Amino acid sequence: MYPMAPETRYARSGDVHIAYQVVGDGPIDIVRVPGWISHLEIGWREPSLAHFYNRLSSFSRLILFDKRGTGLSDRVDLGQLPTLEMRMDDVRAVMDAAGSEKAAVYGMSEGGVMAMLFGATHPERCQAVLTFGAYACRVYHPDYPWAPTPEARQAWYDSLESSWGRPESLAEIVPSKVGDPAFMEWYGAFFRAGASPAAALAMAKMNTEADVRDILPAIRVPTLVMNREEDGDVRVDEARYIASHIPGARLATFPGADHVDFVGNADAVLDEIEEFLTGARHAAEPDRVLATLLFTDIVGSTEKAAALGDRGWRDMLASHHKTVRNLLESYRGREIDAAGDGFLAAFDGPARGIRCAQAIIGASARHGLTIRAGLHTGECEILGPKLAGIAVHVAARCASAAGGGEVVVTSTVRDLVAGSGLAFTDRGEQELKGVPGVWRLLAAQPGRA
Repeated sequence: MYPMAPETRYARSGDVHIAYQVVGDGPIDIVRVPGWISHLEIGWREPSLAHFYNRLSSFSRLILFDKRGTGLSDRVDLGQLPTLEMRMDDVRAVMDAAGSEKAAVYGMSEGGVMAMLFGATHPERCQAVLTFGAYACRVYHPDYPWAPTPEARQAWYDSLESSWGRPESLAEIVPSKVGDPAFMEWYGAFFRAGASPAAALAMAKMNTEADVRDILPAIRVPTLVMNREEDGDVRVDEARYIASHIPGARLATFPGADHVDFVGNADAVLDEIEEFLTGARHAAEPDRVLATLLFTDIVGSTEKAAALGDRGWRDMLASHHKTVRNLLESYRGREIDAAGDGFLAAFDGPARGIRCAQAIIGASARHGLTIRAGLHTGECEILGPKLAGIAVHVAARCASAAGGGEVVVTSTVRDLVAGSGLAFTDRGEQELKGVPGVWRLLAAQPGRA
């Protein structure tokens, strides 16, 4: 279960459909041009990227899109890959569909090349150009010595298809996340869903051919060039080169080695963007909270749905959702998300969370449904009305470890309900998929809810 993604819509650019989303309603439009590969909906499943989007949309109307050939946009013939000109047409088509007359165009990595070209070519539609981890050309030249040599680039091509979407292929661009298996699992899935290995290779070769060195002096809109100082994919010297060749450009560098903008010291990056576009850095809202997370799941839902038929299953599910929501209200729980047949809810007290789970199990059994539930108490990231972070993943894994009619909790929850009268059966230490470390799980013994 993940944070709710905005509605995905489609803009028509020639005969190609470009997927886009609009988030926020601020006074400035920002069009974020993604890097090499993207996938709009899977992007929202990672808390750090969802936080980045939500921060941007707190002071803007943020327009996100998948470039043609990637993500949810139409795939293209690998023998006829889109030119930068076609991709600029796609940006204009998305802006038109979103009702945006003029926008700040923000390009990350490969997207920075197109953002710079768009700013020089369409200043009437471009309020500002922003880049992060962007290059001016992708192959070594004597006056641009930081780019890979043709031989180094070819060696990378040779390894790309065989390692596509695997953690070892991602380590250089997100070194701070290498020890985070849940993130690396998501990031691999993000790339695999965004493009096939052959498409990724073809687009990488196309991106390598782009060279915007000669057009940099023609960019006459306000420009912010950003890079991390130890980035191993695009060197900080490349950002300095770009900023020095764009009249009046502002350069901002940040500590760290991550190539992508939404990990590491992402809030420092967001502060710089906000100040550049609005003239002020707003005090950060509290972005973390301690909460008890409850996951519920219907056991055997597929078989139940098949037995009842579509209409019968929809009616039963609607009745179940009403029951769960009534009980959440009774036990002071807050619904965070409801996807399919499961719920994610938050409580300010773990004992109430357990008793609510037991009440949901009992009420559902009387209606012919078997529920399993999991709880964990931990620090969560606040993403608007949603909560995210490792604590959410742990609670979900607790629910997966429960049998029908069971409530499984972590030892953290057990320790916090001492004196409540709740009793537990030890399930021992277990590894939880995608979650670092070993966790002690316990089953709450049935009691009076």
